[in-house]
Amino acid sequence: MNDSTKGLMAMIGASSIWGLSPIYYKWLAHVPPLEVLSHRTLWSFVIFAAVLAFQGRLGVLRRALSTRRGLAVIAFAGAMISLNWFVFILSVQIGRAVEASLGYYIFPLVAVALGALFFGERLGRAQWVAVLLALVAVAVLTWGLGAAPWISLILATSFGLYGLVKKSLDVGPVVSVTGEVALLLPLALIWLVGVNLYGWQGVTGRAGGFFGHDLANTVMLMFSGVITAGPLILFSYATRRLSYASVGLIQYLNPSLQFLVATLVFAEPFTRWHAIAFALIWSALAIYSLAGLRGRAVSRAASSASTELTTEK
Repeated sequence: MNDSTKGLMAMIGASSIWGLSPIYYKWLAHVPPLEVLSHRTLWSFVIFAAVLAFQGRLGVLRRALSTRRGLAVIAFAGAMISLNWFVFILSVQIGRAVEASLGYYIFPLVAVALGALFFGERLGRAQWVAVLLALVAVAVLTWGLGAAPWISLILATSFGLYGLVKKSLDVGPVVSVTGEVALLLPLALIWLVGVNLYGWQGVTGRAGGFFGHDLANTVMLMFSGVITAGPLILFSYATRRLSYASVGLIQYLNPSLQFLVATLVFAEPFTRWHAIAFALIWSALAIYSLAGLRGRAVSRAASSASTELTTEK
């Protein structure tokens, strides 16, 4: 099996785990979302730190956190990914997983808009059309449902900002995520102590303290570290062996599986307004992806022609 095939399998594995993860969080719907988030932070830190220790790269993490700028960037990234995780967990628990899947469909288009806004990246005609279609989709859903799809917008924007600040880091994804959860760990531990010893309830007003209550809950909460760290490690492995275009296209498997789980497994409502909004988003992504593939093909052709001319000279 060559590296490209291994990368493809790793990317499919990562996207499949992300896409099917709503089933796992639905099983934990009786546990308040802040408690689930805190355990996710704790156990993913344990796994990431163990991986870095095994690789002998803990020093890289210390250096990344040793500068004021690095600390600020990783702290902001940690805040964004924590918000993203919390809203995603909450959306599954309250029966809004369809909106969550829409958010991850919108994310690539949000990333394009953020790139233009913060880095001055020029958008082609197809990219402008894709972004405008996404805006129309949000407007349609807002009009049809009588309220903005806040879950979709928060998930797409928080993940977009997360990716935006990560572009300025010169460390790998495992190192940066370890730093993010390391900075969030004290807050997670404080919350878990409060939940288990003092009966804190959080935003849902439900009692928690399920860790250690019974074997099933304890194992499930610890497994949140695996379901967080596992796909990211697979993703990191895949990105070193696949083209960026392949990674981007396969990533659409994630929201697609989330959408199927929400509608077929959870039987969440899917109105005509959802249908119109999703059709617009899928059209936007098709335009965006085809334009990207065409641009890369032209670039490769130009590079090949240039190489041939240089060789002839």
